Amino acid sequence: MLRYFLAVAEEGNITWAAQLLRISQPTLSRQLKQLEEELGVTLFERGSHAITLTEAGRLLRDRAQTIVSLTDKAEYELKQSGYELGGDITAGCGEVRAMAFLADRMAAFRTLHPGVRFNVISTTADVIQDQLEQGLMDFGLLADPVDTSRYEFLRTNITEHWCAMVPDGHALQTHDSLSPADLANESLLLPSREPVRRVVLNWFGPYAPHLNIAGTCNLPANGAAMAASGLGLYLCLDHGTTYPGVRGVRLSPSLESSSVLAWKKQGTASPAAAAFARFLQTM
Repeated sequence: MLRYFLAVAEEGNITWAAQLLRISQPTLSRQLKQLEEELGVTLFERGSHAITLTEAGRLLRDRAQTIVSLTDKAEYELKQSGYELGGDITAGCGEVRAMAFLADRMAAFRTLHPGVRFNVISTTADVIQDQLEQGLMDFGLLADPVDTSRYEFLRTNITEHWCAMVPDGHALQTHDSLSPADLANESLLLPSREPVRRVVLNWFGPYAPHLNIAGTCNLPANGAAMAASGLGLYLCLDHGTTYPGVRGVRLSPSLESSSVLAWKKQGTASPAAAAFARFLQTM
């Protein structure tokens, strides 16, 4: 029934959704009415030509998408469980140098189990942690600071260095390194995540209360574009990627971070994910 609901929510029209689902319109309408009666809420505002979601409908849509994704994932994994180890392992990763650590272990694992496929999603730490909790991701590669109390984890032992992305033509671009005093009077772009931003502000020491902060950003490619436009110097992890219009200049004194590969302590992992976790712990 949730799939019927999602189809109508996507199409915004019961007739179109019924055609997509290959059922009759009256059948679909009865299913929706039954769902509303079971939940005791109105899910749709019905117009003459289209229907829209109510607030309750929008909440159910968000939850239903997660439930259906998990169901599909579980069905696939169960079908694979009786055969040679296979299936998908999903990892969420920030843009960090430690990706080389994870990639090496993925390659080694697939040598042993060629039926396993790795799906890597590049996104922010907040999204990764949320999807780890929901079971939509199996592993997360996260730069510190990270609360590891909820996870099994493995430290990558790869040091991540911070830099400032400085636009072409800026006087500071030719420097070998930049100090808090060098940056104190510049327009700055800081990381979006508050725990990470606190680390950066601590590095500035007494200059922190007086900084000119033009904005925040959570992905280096976007931050580089903002810096190249002249909006501000973007402080981020230096993961070795070159972006047009900017140069990454290391900070001095050096600001460093470590990273962890994390997975949930509790919950039933797929056979492939459980095997990969054991593999990581034995290397």
